[in-house]
Amino acid sequence: MDKFVLVGKNLDEIEKFMLDYNQSKFRAKQLYNWIYLKSVPSFDKMTDLSLDTRELLKEKTIFCELIIKDKQVSKDGTIKFLFQLKDGNYAEAVLMRFDNRANLTACISTQVGCPMGCSFCATAKLGFKRNLETDEIVQQIFLIQADTGLKVTNIVYMGQGEPLLNFDNLLNSIKIFRENFQIGARRITVSTCGIIPQIEKLAQLDFQSTLAISLHASDNEKRKQIMPVSNKYPYDKLIDALKMYTEKTGRRVTIEYVLIKDINDTLEDAKKLAYSIAKLKSNVNLIIYNQNEYSQYKKPLKENVMKFKYILEASGKKVTIRLERGGDIDAACGQLSSKMKNK
Repeated sequence: MDKFVLVGKNLDEIEKFMLDYNQSKFRAKQLYNWIYLKSVPSFDKMTDLSLDTRELLKEKTIFCELIIKDKQVSKDGTIKFLFQLKDGNYAEAVLMRFDNRANLTACISTQVGCPMGCSFCATAKLGFKRNLETDEIVQQIFLIQADTGLKVTNIVYMGQGEPLLNFDNLLNSIKIFRENFQIGARRITVSTCGIIPQIEKLAQLDFQSTLAISLHASDNEKRKQIMPVSNKYPYDKLIDALKMYTEKTGRRVTIEYVLIKDINDTLEDAKKLAYSIAKLKSNVNLIIYNQNEYSQYKKPLKENVMKFKYILEASGKKVTIRLERGGDIDAACGQLSSKMKNK
């Protein structure tokens, strides 16, 4: 019989399992706390459980079906994890640390590969294999915490895959992060290429986490060149859907914009972007393109980045430039590619 997988289960499910083996609800709550509040991956360290209980757990359960296959540490402290899934596929996640900040942000995956085909993204080159199950999404955070001994405070769904194409597992995992790991909704960000029907669903659900939109262009024709999703969900209709979303939820969206040299980093691009999102309740996060072996695109000139930022700020938008993290280990934005898969 397959062992009972602990990480991903809620308290009621753990209680039921423990009661089936004549263990009390009190013991179940202790086990639950060891898993989610302390991320302890060893039954031997659960010292307030009896030896008999620990032996039972060793025999009948496992913590995760994911395993850490590889780990790389950047000179800036960023850590990239390669997880092997139960079917032999791989997914990646990244733990990011920022100087002078208490927050630890984990960037996690929702799919094996990605079906969106964005031309600047290394993950797109993998193709699409399958969606991750809820447990597989959740276990990424448990293993990061168990391996590092650190507490993840913020989660961004910006790893491999399009989160809104794995909608139910996305929402289920957020629920587990909020209830089990005690990570607040406002500390969770979901990044999407712009799947309009699912954005409309989130609006009806009064989604409380941050919605980030990978826009990366200032009009539909240019966006189609680098993001095929615009063929199905055109630029103007996406902006309209975002306006509806912000009106319905009362929350701002984050516009993510990767600046690529001579592709979308001109003053004209900046002006067109400022105009198109002028009435959208939003902040803008500019991302400097990370050159990689999978693409011929180039990093923008610093002066063009600053001019782009100035034009958007002059239009009244709050604009940040994302700090590049983990570039030396291919952990920066757009570089997750599960190289181990090809070894």
